[in-house]
Amino acid sequence: MKTRLLAATALTVAAMMSAGAAFAQAPGYVTPKTAFGAPDLQGFWNNTSITSLQRSSDAKSLVVDEKEAERLANRNILVVLTKDDNSTNGLDPNNTKMLEDKNNDRGYNAFWIDPGSKLASVKGELRTSWIVEPASGRIPYKPGASRGGGYAITNFDGPETRPQAERCVIGFSGSYGPVMQNSMYNNTMQFVQTPSHVMIQVEMIHDVRVIPIVGSKAEAKHSNVPKWGGDSVGWYEGNTLVVQTTNVHQSQRGMITADGKLTERFTRWDDKQITYEFEVDDPALYSQVWKGEMALNASQPMYEYACHEGNHAMPGILGGARQLESEGKVPGMGPGIAAGLVLPRDETGGEGFN
Repeated sequence: MKTRLLAATALTVAAMMSAGAAFAQAPGYVTPKTAFGAPDLQGFWNNTSITSLQRSSDAKSLVVDEKEAERLANRNILVVLTKDDNSTNGLDPNNTKMLEDKNNDRGYNAFWIDPGSKLASVKGELRTSWIVEPASGRIPYKPGASRGGGYAITNFDGPETRPQAERCVIGFSGSYGPVMQNSMYNNTMQFVQTPSHVMIQVEMIHDVRVIPIVGSKAEAKHSNVPKWGGDSVGWYEGNTLVVQTTNVHQSQRGMITADGKLTERFTRWDDKQITYEFEVDDPALYSQVWKGEMALNASQPMYEYACHEGNHAMPGILGGARQLESEGKVPGMGPGIAAGLVLPRDETGGEGFN
């Protein structure tokens, strides 16, 4: 009887863990509290991983086992780039192999990036996307919905028309939000809490979210002034920090329009991980509300990010555009960091990574 009871308990715990989405904390975990009684989220956290917001067509499910996770990792474009770079490290002093595809974006070689090499473990599960709903793991855009948010990367008329990231107004990685995401580098963030505010600083360009804290959702009031990263207000529900964001500046490449709403939930899963849950509600862009979960893992302090200090690239960018125009050509962006790479075939003979 005792043996059957223990077995049943073990199966129940396993089922709880595999259900993932129903739990924001590891079973039995006791959340530490700040001196003023709030769940303590303070410290440095990192979401470095090859798991991305949307699921690749090469991944057939949200949760995978170790073998499938390794296969997907070996096909990730940035992992392949790193291996390609390292294959000539020390053998070719001029690294001519990296120049064969004539990709002028290869200044970002493996030395400069830190994308991670594994899928993220979220609530003890290996995840292929941050999106958990819809089940496809894809953003449910409405047909014809505008996705750019003023992020004009093909206009070279002057500095003001270049992307915000290129002008160091706001980072390109999406780490600032909304929704907070991960990128090929600079994925560390810092949480600082006071009784009246929560500060989240991201490593990319050192963008900072300063979130006022109110007593409950009923007390949340938003400004009508559009802001970079949106206007965020937070409150605590038990062991969870809940943050509601609206009024995102529409010159930013965010995930919601001026009338959209993002709800975020930050909960300590255990001493080494925060579960970051998000819900995007914007009928102007999406056919349904969509949701996601991300792991923020305990990290070392972030590096300083110096953006365009003493950098003379802007005159060169615009001057190069004028030269191309004088030749009757249309200036545009380069092919990208990983252009020209040939990825390994999978078991079915398909090529590439989407």
